[in-house]
Amino acid sequence: MAAEGWIWRWGWGRRCLGRPGLPGPGPGPTTPLFLLLLLGPVVADITDGNSEHLKREHSLIKPYQGVGSSSMPLWDFQGSTILTSQYVRLTPDERSKEGSIWNHQPCFLKDWEMHVHFKVHGTGKKNLHGDGIALWYTRDRLVPGPVFGSKDNFHGLAIFLDTYPNDETTERVFPYISVMVNNGSLSYDHSKDGRWTELAGCTADFRNRDHDTFLAVRYSRGRLTVMTDLEDKNEWKNCIDITGVRLPTGYYFGASAGTGDLSDNHDIISMKLFQLMVEHTPDEENIDWTKIEPSVNFLKSPKVTQREREAET
Repeated sequence: MAAEGWIWRWGWGRRCLGRPGLPGPGPGPTTPLFLLLLLGPVVADITDGNSEHLKREHSLIKPYQGVGSSSMPLWDFQGSTILTSQYVRLTPDERSKEGSIWNHQPCFLKDWEMHVHFKVHGTGKKNLHGDGIALWYTRDRLVPGPVFGSKDNFHGLAIFLDTYPNDETTERVFPYISVMVNNGSLSYDHSKDGRWTELAGCTADFRNRDHDTFLAVRYSRGRLTVMTDLEDKNEWKNCIDITGVRLPTGYYFGASAGTGDLSDNHDIISMKLFQLMVEHTPDEENIDWTKIEPSVNFLKSPKVTQREREAET
């Protein structure tokens, strides 16, 4: 392979508008050491971005046809969520608001990539705003709760775009993006900003930017990758890259946000889901993917881990 090709496959790469496919990144900036030891040289195939890979039934694209409509029920929303011609506002810049939007169709793709165009903004000064956005791929939908406007003890995947540090002892720099996989046994601890259940994370300065901000989530063959484009450079920047993640098919995509004593506008402009064209072995194809339990293979049993953490406190 030529040097240029090697760099392209393993570098960050450009973010082409409307084009899925993330070059295979390295471990995220704050990925724990044990993840670095487990990450092998996994080549991430880049999809060609043809329109047939965009799954419109799982995508939220302007004009927002099908949102809350009985004729095209592709997306449902609840709580404080309002729909405009330019964005879906999950919460306004007001206290004690919760809102969410959820795809009506379960996703049965084994390999996928979600591009999210979002905006978090408000009048609050530094550390006087909150709380953030959560992106979901979960078994249950439209269930309000305390985790950024959605339910706790969920089954599936969550990506938290957290803007407020509740833990005064934290060494993290906020805003902060983190990932959590749950089989229903774990509770998200807001007082610790989810530190006990975080798989990996990174600092990401996405609030009050005067340009477009994007996040991409890819799941393929057990590898979960999160990348950002926050600098108006049309480039993906690595945030999270972990292997050993097991997610079932048949779950739902969604986004939610919540405010408390502090607030922000939390807007979703688009969510575009792309199918990744990946070959699986015969053994993998024979698995009933709808029966897979959400898990990460290098972690202890979540129930054991939770008891140990409770014993520590």
